[in-house]
Amino acid sequence: MISFLRIDSRLIHGQVVEAWLPALKVARVVVSDDEAAHSPLMKTAMGLAVPPELEVDILPLRETPFPAFAADGVRTLLLLRDVQALVEARKLGLPRTRLNLGNVHHGPMRRQVSTSVFLNAEELAQLKALHDEGWDIEARGVPSERPVTFTEMVERFGKG
Repeated sequence: MISFLRIDSRLIHGQVVEAWLPALKVARVVVSDDEAAHSPLMKTAMGLAVPPELEVDILPLRETPFPAFAADGVRTLLLLRDVQALVEARKLGLPRTRLNLGNVHHGPMRRQVSTSVFLNAEELAQLKALHDEGWDIEARGVPSERPVTFTEMVERFGKG
């Protein structure tokens, strides 16, 4: 089962390994990302970063069996690179789950909505559609931080 979904442009890194994995108590980490799946170096580095007792799957986005992972009963952390990947994953059968925005970097037309998350208007609208479907959306870097709610993200975006 996909117990937690995190959008993080860095995918597997120190915050995920040292903070999220122990807090979530997952048995599997799935990275659904074309660049990572097609890079032997990235696959090796991310696989080595995760404790050996955890299953790690690094798959191209369109080859990730989201419904199967959601239904198999294995507590899973799913990592996607950005909001666009989330939109595509949803089209491919990703069911509603808890969504954490972890690290979405600054860029053109992006506004800061949390310490480490910057969104543009299109991404905010895409997230709003998910929120309206009942998705629980938050932003925070590590579990010990106070989560920024989606409502707070919308307010912060509006203030520019």
